[in-house]
Amino acid sequence: MEIIYNIAVILVIIGAINWGLVAISGFDLVAALFAGGGSFGNISTLSRIIYGLVGISAIYLIVQYYML
Repeated sequence: MEIIYNIAVILVIIGAINWGLVAISGFDLVAALFAGGGSFGNISTLSRIIYGLVGISAIYLIVQYYML
């Protein structure tokens, strides 16, 4: 279970960094890496999967936090 928790933390950190970049400069790191462009809103199937995993990870961490 600790492995899942660590993966979730890493994904949420990546998501937080990505949203920080979007807010500061309009640059979407996930789109740049997996959709071929860095503009915000450029979403490929792989980008959607990554965004979904980040969201699921955040929900998992919220649940874990309240189960402590």
